[in-house]
Amino acid sequence: MLDMLVVGGGYVGLSAAVAVKQAAPHLNVAVVEAAPEHVWKNDTRASAVIAAAAKMLEIFGIWNEIEPAAQPITKMIVTDSKTSDPVRPVFLTFDGEVAEGRPFAHMIPNVTMVAALRGLCERLGIDIRHGLGATELKTEDSHVTVTLADGSTLESRLLVACDGVRSKLRDLAGIKTVTWDYGQSGIVATVEHERPHEGCAEEHFLPAGPFAILPLRNNRSSLVWTERTHDADRLVAADDLVFEEELERRFGHKLGALKVIGDKRAFPLGLTLARAFVAPRFALAGDAAHGIHPISGQGLNLGFKDVAALAETIVEADRLGLDIGSINILERYQTWRRFDTFRVGMTTDVLNRLFSNDATPIRIARDIGLGLVDRLPRLKSFFIGQAAGTTAKDNPRLLAGQAI
Repeated sequence: MLDMLVVGGGYVGLSAAVAVKQAAPHLNVAVVEAAPEHVWKNDTRASAVIAAAAKMLEIFGIWNEIEPAAQPITKMIVTDSKTSDPVRPVFLTFDGEVAEGRPFAHMIPNVTMVAALRGLCERLGIDIRHGLGATELKTEDSHVTVTLADGSTLESRLLVACDGVRSKLRDLAGIKTVTWDYGQSGIVATVEHERPHEGCAEEHFLPAGPFAILPLRNNRSSLVWTERTHDADRLVAADDLVFEEELERRFGHKLGALKVIGDKRAFPLGLTLARAFVAPRFALAGDAAHGIHPISGQGLNLGFKDVAALAETIVEADRLGLDIGSINILERYQTWRRFDTFRVGMTTDVLNRLFSNDATPIRIARDIGLGLVDRLPRLKSFFIGQAAGTTAKDNPRLLAGQAI
């Protein structure tokens, strides 16, 4: 019998398995992933990893593998304008360091992060099984039994679901969600440009939603481009010439000519919050527990906070000789993470509604607000610390750079 089974082999699921196994090597941990083995190698996306999460990757011992591909975000600027405006005044700027030599975030290719985590799983003896989604879940007093797509079963004292915002296991566990659709989609693409970005990230608040330009290595940038869903579908279906023309209207010309590299995809945007994070012998983490708007770039980092809190809860219970799948133990994790998740989810919801709005009085009010923040250094420092995850009083040890 397994001690912990993780369903979902993305960066959150792999991190959960690593965090527990590294701190408690005697526990038997395994990962099941529905996708075939090599699908992850085709992921061309990149993710913003905040300073606190980078500390966790350092504790894991894999930051030296990731860092050569990681692009530090050295500065961030925020504008608010219409797409047709010839000039976009900058209302807010952030310097990118939370401490000397430590930027508040890095942009990391997903394939680099997953490869490092998978390699660590192999070194730690964590078994990863591919191409097998969960189809049934049965909970008993001492364990859960998970039936996989091939009819085989696995028993575990604790099941951790990291299987995404449309989590099958969440449904099987009977956990309800609060969900609504924004009528927007996020277009994700990578572009190459002539001139260097100098590590500067930009967020342009446009009437259809935020348009984020996030720096990557080698004169490339990652886009998270919010549009109304029907427009996003049209843009993604268009040929590269049409897409790049629309892109230039939003991106501008200061980095020179633009060229789309690889796939461009659109993902529907909404808010999904699980009503509970735990059930007997069952815990949710990552997007299975919360799906939020990408306006703040905090989705992945919320998942890493889940990982760090859950691992600390499990390992400390195990060291005390307690049952790691007990609902009493798991409720500590839920108490730790649910309010923070709700707060961030509501904040991103309000920001999206506020900034995806072209009404003149609202635009004037929000621009005054951005301007005031830009002129108050202490308030700016507070926001940077919050964004980097370094000032939270309830940070788990891994996010503070400490081993469990």
